Amino acid sequence: MSKVPIRIFVALGLAVAVGLATAVSPFASSSPDGLEKVAGDKQFLNDGKLHSIQEDSPIPGYAFPGIDNARVATGIAGFVGTLGVFTLGYGLAYIVSRREGPRPARGTPA
Repeated sequence: MSKVPIRIFVALGLAVAVGLATAVSPFASSSPDGLEKVAGDKQFLNDGKLHSIQEDSPIPGYAFPGIDNARVATGIAGFVGTLGVFTLGYGLAYIVSRREGPRPARGTPA
């Protein structure tokens, strides 16, 4: 059994994640989540206010702003969000791996 290089594995994993986020997210349920349903049932849903972080969100409401078609806006938001999370994770892993110092070459004792 041959080993798959890590870069190919990561690239394929990212492609699957981006593909799913872009293609499947527009078909997510539009029904309210549990917290929103209870707030509606108890009639305090309209009393809530957004936190300042939510007001300044680049992609508010899980839909990319400026796009009239709701499904397309949600798909693009999924695409951008997935790439953003991947980039943050990759950057953090890169920084942490550089702090650990150089690794010994393969096949040499540590």
